Amino acid sequence: MQQKFSNILQLLILFYSLTATAAFAQDKNFHIYLCFGQSNMEGHGQFEPQDTITNSLFHVLAAVDCPELGRQYGKWSPARAPLTRCHTGLTPADYFGRMLAENLPQNIEIGVINVSVGGCHIQLFDQDSTASYVAKAPEWMKSMLAAYDNNPYQRLVALAKIAQQKGVIKGILLHQGESNTGDRGWPNKVKKVYGNLLRDLHLKADEVPLLAGELLSAEAGGKCASMNSIIQTLPATVPTAHIVSSADCAGIGDGLHFSPAGYRQLGKNYATSMVKILKKTQQ
Repeated sequence: MQQKFSNILQLLILFYSLTATAAFAQDKNFHIYLCFGQSNMEGHGQFEPQDTITNSLFHVLAAVDCPELGRQYGKWSPARAPLTRCHTGLTPADYFGRMLAENLPQNIEIGVINVSVGGCHIQLFDQDSTASYVAKAPEWMKSMLAAYDNNPYQRLVALAKIAQQKGVIKGILLHQGESNTGDRGWPNKVKKVYGNLLRDLHLKADEVPLLAGELLSAEAGGKCASMNSIIQTLPATVPTAHIVSSADCAGIGDGLHFSPAGYRQLGKNYATSMVKILKKTQQ
C-alpha cells in the first residue's frame, strides 16, 4: 500500500511539474490569431514592395513549407506577404497583424496562422463533411487542398497547438461567404466550426472572439454583397462574434475580390475591431 501511494505521489508531482513547465513556456504577451476562410482570406490581391517590409513584432507560423521564402512548416518566421502559402497574395491578415503590432504596447508580439482555400464553402472546415467535400472538389481546388493534406481544419488545429506552446490565442478571424451566398444556415455552420475550434484547443469563447469580415460591398461592385445581411446576423447565433465592415474597401473588376488597397483597409478594419475588444476586456 505504501509503495502504491508513493507511485501515485510521484505521478502527481510529475504531472504538476509538466503543467508548470508548459504554463511557464506560454508567453501571455505573444498574441496569436487563427485565420481561415476562402480566397479573400487566402489572399487574392497582388502584393507590392510595401507589403514585404517586416516588423520585428509581427510573425507568421508557416502552414506549408516555402523554401523560397525561408519558411518551414510549423516554424515561426517574420510576417510578410504572402502569408498563406508560397504563391498566394495579399490577405487581410497582413495589415491586421501590422496594425496591431504598431498600435499595441511594444511588449506585445503578434503571431498569425492562416489556413484558407480559395472558392471553398464553410462546410470544408466542418469535420463531419470534410471528407465528402474533398472527394467532390473541382480539379482547380485539389492542389490547394493537398497542400493541407486534404484537411484544412486539422492543419489549422495542429498549427494552433504548436503556437500554444509559445503564446496565447486571442482571437479567430474568418473571411468566408462568397461560396455560401444566400445560405441562411451559414451562421449555424460557422457556429459549429468555431465551437469545434474552441473545444479542440481548450479555449473559452469569452476569451477568444470570432471576427467575421463582410464581403465586397455593393458600393464597391460586390457580386455577393447580398450575403452581408446574413453575415451581419452572426452575433445572434454566436454571441462572441463581431462583424468587421468592408465599407471603403475597394474591389477589383471581378466583383469578388478586394484590390491591394482594399485588403490593406480590410485588415486595418479587423485590427480596429480587435483593439476595441481588447480594451473592453482590460476594463
